[in-house]
Amino acid sequence: MLVPISLYLTSGKQLMRKLIVPTVFFLVLICLFLTFITVPSQAARIYGQPASWLTVSQRIQYSAQLLWYDGLLTRPLDSNGTEQSFTIAPDESVNSVANNLEVMGFIRDAESFRAYLIYAGLDTSIQAGRYDLSAAMSAIDIAHELQDATSAEVTFVVLPGWRMEEIAASLSTSGLPIAPGEFFSAVNNPPKGFDFLSGAISAEGFLHPDFYIFSRQTTADQLVNELVRHFALRLSRELQLGFETQGLSVYQAVTLASIVEKEAVQKEEAPLVASVYLNRVNIGMKLEADPTVQYAIGYNALQNTWWTNPLSLTDLQFDSPFNTYVYAGLPPAPISNPGLDALNAVAFPAETPYYFFRARCDGSGYHSFAETFEDHLENGCE
Repeated sequence: MLVPISLYLTSGKQLMRKLIVPTVFFLVLICLFLTFITVPSQAARIYGQPASWLTVSQRIQYSAQLLWYDGLLTRPLDSNGTEQSFTIAPDESVNSVANNLEVMGFIRDAESFRAYLIYAGLDTSIQAGRYDLSAAMSAIDIAHELQDATSAEVTFVVLPGWRMEEIAASLSTSGLPIAPGEFFSAVNNPPKGFDFLSGAISAEGFLHPDFYIFSRQTTADQLVNELVRHFALRLSRELQLGFETQGLSVYQAVTLASIVEKEAVQKEEAPLVASVYLNRVNIGMKLEADPTVQYAIGYNALQNTWWTNPLSLTDLQFDSPFNTYVYAGLPPAPISNPGLDALNAVAFPAETPYYFFRARCDGSGYHSFAETFEDHLENGCE
């Protein structure tokens, strides 16, 4: 009996299936094994080890991506590129950073840059700040540069009413390489070229309160010069005419403003406070200003402040030319560095009949003003 040829063909196909399916499966396993071994190892050889927290599939995925991108990450976009400023805002996303780098011409491709950040585990540690970057840097170099926001510049703040010792105390955390002793020496040797400091033995009072941007290499002399220069920039002709109208030189006006700055807790009261002191000056009455006593006494270790509060009767008798309870007229020099509000208050004081003021009893920081001593006493707290 003859076997039909179709039966032979069917049996052959079945045999082929039995042979091919295991073979294909085996080949797939080999490919997967090679992918699992060779792709990550090649990527690691070029781009370093992947982040430890990536899963196996993520390691393979990003390793393959990096190998695909090849020179996009390892070659600079422009070997002759110059440095430019690049800023990362607080809470800015990785996608935004990568896109901005591509748009500004620092890197070739934002997507490849983002893939490298994730692969290397650098995507979660990019720091906000200002950087000096160049297209002559590779994308990998830029990725690592963005991990350290240490800037070549620092922000330095002088608050209204600070005396030079308080400014000096802030230097240690400012990022500036200036020791307090160097700062004091610079303050006590005022910069030249400013008429209002002619004959002054200190720049105290003219270290203008403001927010500053300084190079980390700034010296003490440069710092003091810049603070004084900012004062000079705000010393308008109008302000000078205001001082002259009150019968004050610039130095005298700044001295009085340094007292007003410490007394006027609520800034809208500064013109009233200035009027009281100017009224007293005009009749030869002692200023009897508490801040001048605080300045004369100096640092209070128990209270950890340069401004002792409250003052005792013994404090009010402290013998110092700065103590306006003891000596009439203005103190010999400013006791703090006043802001623009206090300077304007002295130049353009309120017109009042007041000769007295004292803090209100409600703790608001406001004052009660009086024309006579009797009224002043009635404003006392019970």
